[in-house]
Amino acid sequence: MRSRRSGLRTVDVARQAGCSVQQVRDLEREGVLPPVARTAAGHRVLTATHVQAALAHRAFAAAVGPGEAVRIVRTANRGPLGELLALLDGAHARLHTERRDLRLAQEAARAIAAEPIDEPRPADAMGIGELADALGVRPSTLRHWDAEGLVVPRRVLPGRARTYAPDDVRDARLVHQLRLAGYGIGALRELLPALRRATRREEATAALAARSREVDRRSRALLTGTARLEALLER
Repeated sequence: MRSRRSGLRTVDVARQAGCSVQQVRDLEREGVLPPVARTAAGHRVLTATHVQAALAHRAFAAAVGPGEAVRIVRTANRGPLGELLALLDGAHARLHTERRDLRLAQEAARAIAAEPIDEPRPADAMGIGELADALGVRPSTLRHWDAEGLVVPRRVLPGRARTYAPDDVRDARLVHQLRLAGYGIGALRELLPALRRATRREEATAALAARSREVDRRSRALLTGTARLEALLER
């Protein structure tokens, strides 16, 4: 029988990995931890390798979310190396895409610097045809933005034509410039609430800068997780 003192307890791994005892047990059940030895009495006997796996999962969870983190570390324990490398490549590619889209959004924010987004004038209200002509898009494009919840105009009566109030015109200009910069509908849906809350262009810039810092944080976490995973594979 292996001595209890020759390994780590579940609580030891939890403390070193910065998580709870229950989380360690969950990680074992999900295959994130390598197989765990047990004493004759059924007590878990863990090692520094299990700590490394839990730390790798924690870093990947911060970078790509807990579900994908489980897949990555579990594959490191069980799957072929090629499958693991493909998962890591995909994680890096997705973050690269987010960073590219963010850069395009920042360029678009600079491009709309001349647009009257601070305090629109009442005369800026437009019908759908007028706004489409002003932006150089088709009315069907504006209808699509309406359906996607990006630019939802007011209607005086149900069934009547769309009327774009000054705030709607401002949102349409923002969406149009961001779309020209390559921003997708899903990413716009995530970004627009922060831009709508920005009463000044400086606040819009600050919102983009905050997102940039978040992407940096996740990229750093991905780097940390990869390093810990490499140490785990060497063990």
